Amino acid sequence: MAGILYLVATPIGNAQDMTFRALDVLRCVDLVVCEERREGERLLKHFDISKPLEMLNEHNEAAATHTILLALRAEKSVALISDCGTPVFSDPGQMLVRAATEAGVRVVPIPGASSLMPALTVTGFSIDQFLYYGWLSPKKERRRAELRQLQQERRTIVLMETPYRLSGLLRDLADTFGDSRRCCLAFNLTLPEERIFHGTAVQLFRALGPKELKGEFVIVIEGRRSEPRR
Repeated sequence: MAGILYLVATPIGNAQDMTFRALDVLRCVDLVVCEERREGERLLKHFDISKPLEMLNEHNEAAATHTILLALRAEKSVALISDCGTPVFSDPGQMLVRAATEAGVRVVPIPGASSLMPALTVTGFSIDQFLYYGWLSPKKERRRAELRQLQQERRTIVLMETPYRLSGLLRDLADTFGDSRRCCLAFNLTLPEERIFHGTAVQLFRALGPKELKGEFVIVIEGRRSEPRR
């Protein structure tokens, strides 16, 4: 009989977005697996929870997966969390989930706060279908080539990027899309300094490109509209 692996979503900024169910799980499991120890300790301390911690990140994913799987096989219950948001989604943990599934371990998702859906819903764009592209290449020429390919996409496009690359990304968006496509930038969602910016790629670059914005953000680009019939 194996233990249970819980995938516990945590707040993306505002601690009040933590769900009651997530707290119940964290209080009951035998082990909490976090991306960075400092962030894991901070979260547990905020909610007055004391649990053993194990780290799993891009530097030790294979070794950590092996260790955690041993705990699960020993009938220990484990909660996987990321620094913020939903674990595994654009974060380490996929290797662990795959290994647990193959070993017959029950994997239970505990949903919670997300930056993706709030960013989509505030755009006013069609979101019946959308493309989550995620992170573009950090290399300028490759990034611009990816953006040129995305020009033909008819679905709404979601991009994410690290804070220090925001200015460069906005510049490349402006150069690629110009004023032809509406965009929305959701900045520091759920926090007191949350801001939502609407405009074309050029307008966003002019307004925000020169600024040193420090924080997490999501950029949503409207899909290419069908050419009018003649």
